[in-house]
Amino acid sequence: MADLNNFERVIKEDRAARESKQWRGTLLDYLEVVKADPIMTKLAHARIYDLIISAGLHPLHDTDDPRTKRLYKDEPLKVFNFFAEEFFGIERTIAQIVRYFHSASLKGEESRQVLYLMGPVGSGKSSLVERIQRGLEQVGLIYAIEGCPMNEEPLHLVPRHLRREFEKMLGVHIEGDLCPVCRYRLKTEFNNRYEEFPVIARNFSKRNRVGIGVVPPVDPNNQDTSVLIGSEDISKLDQYSEGDPRVLELNGALNVGNRGIVEFIEVFKNETEYLHAMITATQEKVIPAPGRHGMVYVDTCIVAHSNEAEWQKFKADHTNEAILDRIVVVKVPYNLRLSEEVKIYQKIIKNSDFRAHVAPHTLEIASMYAILSRLEPTSKCDLMTKLRLYNGEEVVEKGRTKKIDVQELKEDTKREGMSGISTRFIMKALDNALSDNVTGNCINPINVREALISMTKEGDLPDDTRKQYLEFLQDTLHKEYLDLLEKEITRAFVYSYQEQAESLFQNYLDHAEAFVNKTRVRDRNTKEELAPDEGFLKSIEEQIAIIGSAADGFRQEVIAYLWATSRRGEKISYKSYEPLKEAIEKKLMTSVRDISRIITKARTRDEEQGEKYSSMVKNLLENGYCESCVDVVLKYAANNLWKD
Repeated sequence: MADLNNFERVIKEDRAARESKQWRGTLLDYLEVVKADPIMTKLAHARIYDLIISAGLHPLHDTDDPRTKRLYKDEPLKVFNFFAEEFFGIERTIAQIVRYFHSASLKGEESRQVLYLMGPVGSGKSSLVERIQRGLEQVGLIYAIEGCPMNEEPLHLVPRHLRREFEKMLGVHIEGDLCPVCRYRLKTEFNNRYEEFPVIARNFSKRNRVGIGVVPPVDPNNQDTSVLIGSEDISKLDQYSEGDPRVLELNGALNVGNRGIVEFIEVFKNETEYLHAMITATQEKVIPAPGRHGMVYVDTCIVAHSNEAEWQKFKADHTNEAILDRIVVVKVPYNLRLSEEVKIYQKIIKNSDFRAHVAPHTLEIASMYAILSRLEPTSKCDLMTKLRLYNGEEVVEKGRTKKIDVQELKEDTKREGMSGISTRFIMKALDNALSDNVTGNCINPINVREALISMTKEGDLPDDTRKQYLEFLQDTLHKEYLDLLEKEITRAFVYSYQEQAESLFQNYLDHAEAFVNKTRVRDRNTKEELAPDEGFLKSIEEQIAIIGSAADGFRQEVIAYLWATSRRGEKISYKSYEPLKEAIEKKLMTSVRDISRIITKARTRDEEQGEKYSSMVKNLLENGYCESCVDVVLKYAANNLWKD
């Protein structure tokens, strides 16, 4: 009974909330609403732009992530909260989309052009449009002429000879004309007393076809423009003449999308003639009414999308120039940032019924495969280095940070991000990996890599592409995962890894600073004044091949870099300077590599080894592994790591 009362309470509260938002009045009542809030009459592009901006925005550089700062440098990109939780790694694409809406909201030329999203399958084109549609559904109310099939702006009722005067009184611009249906009703039902015409408030709704229209690709052999502009009700033609507005069914996508948005899915699968209504709707802001009813005013934002092959085919036909001139093209490539690709799969998994345990580095390895397949080769570095640079990481080689300009790498490419493995392919691999380990209810880098290998072998790919992709999986990513796994197991053996790394870092700084400044080191415990310990410094530096005369320069670089970092008010840790971080981690790993190798590979262990092994397993469990995947990865490590 308690549950029944709770259900009833929720239903009544929801109904009361919805009824409180309902509004009905006459045009005179609506004029008072507009006078109080003139922004109510904004056009479709301005409504969508305000919707995006109202969610908030901030500069991309306002982050604690050094990789993002390093990658985008002084580029003035913004993060738009409206898209931020669902889209990752396509900041430039989103900036172009927002710029289009901004320009269109100012009634510039772009307000009379189609926004066309072009990119590979699974890059997020449909999802971007869907996000805008959902935003419109959540934005609240629009005021519309009651009974109008196009939910048109009530100010269209104001006669043209009075509009200038009304515009001054209301502080708005009145644009557009009544549709044939409302014009007929005004004359016959209200005897042209437009001030008495009823007005209602309505919510945008994709399902109810209010302000959101969708045009799927139509069979070329059976194209019917009624999908776009509605039709005439044949059953009424025996009652009314062909020119009577009462026979009109203005229920096409362009009618439905008035005041909001119309989405053209796989737009160039339609015949060219079929697209002319789309262009007229944007350029002239009118569409033909079915039959002999003239033209109908529409205020809508048209967003179309398709893949690159269809775009290239359409563009190559010179007879399409008139349409091409009325299209704003925004490329929606695949994401090329590793950290953002991982977030994409985390989001998909979170929003699905996928409830299996995901072992550490699983999504990372899968994401690496996806991104490697999307990159174009360069003579400046290998693809794995390019992947790291695109992720904003500092790549260290022989103790020096690789000095490769990421912007130059991107400028050297032609179609990077426009082909490769899609997010859907990766998600299928995750599902397949789980189906092979239902009992463990866990996916890990090992079974996911096997699933990817199997799918790649079976996939419909050119032979040279398949060969390259398998090389990524069987060689590049195999080595990459072994490297990650070695670090993971070694860290698990090192008690309090972070503290020991920081201790080594502080020690190195003390001795390096004394060496560079030709001073002495004050022992933190005994307070003795000691000469800098060059043996200790060398034991760290040799981990990254800094030897001989190169050591002096390296120590000076470290001190100068960290001093500059400190001056900027940034906190200093062993991770602050990438080459030194790598050296310290390798030093720590070297100190326990032998013990971790022996204990991990051992079939039988003495009491001390058993305790260390149990402690290591416990650390792995605390760091995100489950009992099933710990067993798998440790067996894998024993078979593949530290081979004698």
